[in-house]
Amino acid sequence: MNLHESLAASLRHQETAQPQDWEATFRNMALFDLAADMELGFFLSYYRNFAIPSIAATLHSNAEIQHRPMKRSYDTAIVIYELIATGLDSGRGRAMVALLNRVHRNVPGSKDDFLYVLLTLLVVPIRWTQRHAWRQPTAAELAAASRFFAELGSRMNIAGMPTTYADAEAFFDAYEAAHVAPSPEGQHLMDATVQVFQSRLPAPLRRLAKQIISTMLDDDRLTAALGLPNSSQTSRAALTTALIVRNAIRRRRPLKEQPHFTPGKAGSSLYPNGYSLGQIGPVNVPHSPAARSNELS
Repeated sequence: MNLHESLAASLRHQETAQPQDWEATFRNMALFDLAADMELGFFLSYYRNFAIPSIAATLHSNAEIQHRPMKRSYDTAIVIYELIATGLDSGRGRAMVALLNRVHRNVPGSKDDFLYVLLTLLVVPIRWTQRHAWRQPTAAELAAASRFFAELGSRMNIAGMPTTYADAEAFFDAYEAAHVAPSPEGQHLMDATVQVFQSRLPAPLRRLAKQIISTMLDDDRLTAALGLPNSSQTSRAALTTALIVRNAIRRRRPLKEQPHFTPGKAGSSLYPNGYSLGQIGPVNVPHSPAARSNELS
């Protein structure tokens, strides 16, 4: 690859990163080197939960997504980026872990359901970068990302978290093979959430939002479960061409000096002047007097 010298230097750093530096390695990956593609991957991981009937039923019964789709979408992203940017054991990181545990404390679901939800945030972004980013993630980055989510799972008392990326992929694929299916709740959630994606598109493309999401997901069984149109050969070719051009340009530009995300300063229509941690999270959260042995069960 013909890379800008700053990209090449960062790539060398990420290739030789040490295992004990897993949090910094994943932070560099998600906020600098592969930031745009990791964000797209996190975005696509959000939709995948709607294709699992048991998870969709739980999300639908809470009604947060239907009533506040923009807030739920942005807050979900903010929580994960806060954890990445500030660290799992920082003050802000501990606050986000506490929020996750409080929100999920009385949520019904099996151990595998909770494992799957967390692993979508690992596997889906990694696979997107492997297929579409300007470079492949390094072995050190795969190990660091896997360690990050294993550590997050431990702090959420989720048992059985895979410790390697290969094991995470194996669980993810087996779970989806057994559980992806259409449901009225899942399709309703998808319909309610499409408007969030539409709001980020140029006006002429907004009517094509479902087609674009389907093309990015690139999985006929998944799109059928979500009630999306099948991607066409034309749309797939257009996406491939656009990404090839984007990546060619990206490789010749310097690494950005500012991170993709700055805590408290998310630039969105929902929080145009920034946000406090107290603003983040669903409005309708059931209260529980005490944590249970598994916060998510």
